[in-house]
Parts: sequence; C-alpha cells; structure tokens
Amino acid sequence: MSKAIIAPSVLASDLSNLTAECKRMISEGADWLHMDVMDGHFVPNITMGAPILTCVKKGVPQIFMDCHMMVADPIKWVPAVAEAGGKLYTFHLEAVADPLPVIDTIHAHGMKAGLAISPQTPSKSISDAAFAGADMILVMTVHPGKGGQKFMPECLEKVKELRERFGWEKDIEVDGGIGPGNICQCAKAGSNVIVAGTSVFSAQSPADVIGQLRKAVDDAIAERKK
Repeated sequence: MSKAIIAPSVLASDLSNLTAECKRMISEGADWLHMDVMDGHFVPNITMGAPILTCVKKGVPQIFMDCHMMVADPIKWVPAVAEAGGKLYTFHLEAVADPLPVIDTIHAHGMKAGLAISPQTPSKSISDAAFAGADMILVMTVHPGKGGQKFMPECLEKVKELRERFGWEKDIEVDGGIGPGNICQCAKAGSNVIVAGTSVFSAQSPADVIGQLRKAVDDAIAERKK
C-alpha cells in the first residue's frame, strides 16, 4: 500500500535562497521537494528550468526533486531535467495527444513518471494503460500556473474515483491550496503524496505542519487497512 509522502512546494519559498530553503525543508521532515517548472506557454507564468534544478541538486545532493512540468512540449525537456538530477518528472495529460511515449521516454532517462490532470479534466480521461505506465498520478486542486489559489475540494472526487478504479498500489498526489485545514479531506479521498506550499513555508514550525500532514495520511491509510 502507498505511504505518506510530504512534498513542500518551493514556489512558496524564498526563491532568492532556494538551496537553503530546500535544506531547511529536508531538516524539518520533508520527503520530497516539489519543483514547479512553467514555460510561459502551457501556463502563462515562467519559473525555474533545468539550470536552476542543476544548482539545487549540486547544493543539496540528497534531494528528491519532484518536478512538476507545466510545459507545452513535455517530452522535449526530459533529457535536461534528468541530467539536472530530477527524480520524478510529472507532465500534464492536457499537453499531449498520447501520454505513453512521454512516460516511456521518462523511464528511459532513469526517472519516475507522473501524469497530472488539471481541474477541468475528468479522471476518466486517464486510460488504464496510462495509469499502469505512470508511477504517480497528480490531481490538481487548483488551476496550474500560480501559487496562493483557493483549494478546490470538488477535485477530490477524482482522487476517490482513481482509488476505486485502481486501488492503493500507486501514488496519488494532490497539489494546490493544501494545509492542516483540509488535509483530512485529501487523505480520506485517497491521496498519499501531499504538496503544500504556503502552509509549510510560512509556518512558524514547518516540522509541526509536515507532521500534521503526514499523520492525516497515515491515519487514513491505517483506516483503509482495517
């Protein structure tokens, strides 16, 4: 069964001190760091790219970079992100005609493959073959492209549907507006990988928030095992 994984989103960090912020989150108990890569085409915003990921990996060798690729041509950037040290490469279903060649390319470059869906995309758009090929599914709980948006609880129905279809052997990540106030909803729906930005980075004690997020997921998984 999937386990709890907490992945603070660096989009909410002090980006002028990105390496230090990543080290801080790892010391506070983060499992992964969620790296939002935006190209200005798939979404209107532009953020970091492979050169910045390379610098972070050099400064924090032990980091697991969960790379959320909000890009219009996801297969194009696979080699560069792999070379930069990315461990998980998540691309959007909306950006491709067929996700399977992208998944195969990601695996060929030694990374795990994630498949993301935006709020407007139904979970049924993910085929059995795509689900089987991907290592993780990301269900967005805000519209991709910028931080600080309001959590969309209706998106959790997609998490529930995916768990009902496919069980608990694969990671399902949620991303967008998540914190202690709604983590129980996310965990009970079936998500086990939790992306949290402002709620973690702005906390007086990030370790306490990370601990709350982890406990909610652990409790939900334990309940499922009964």
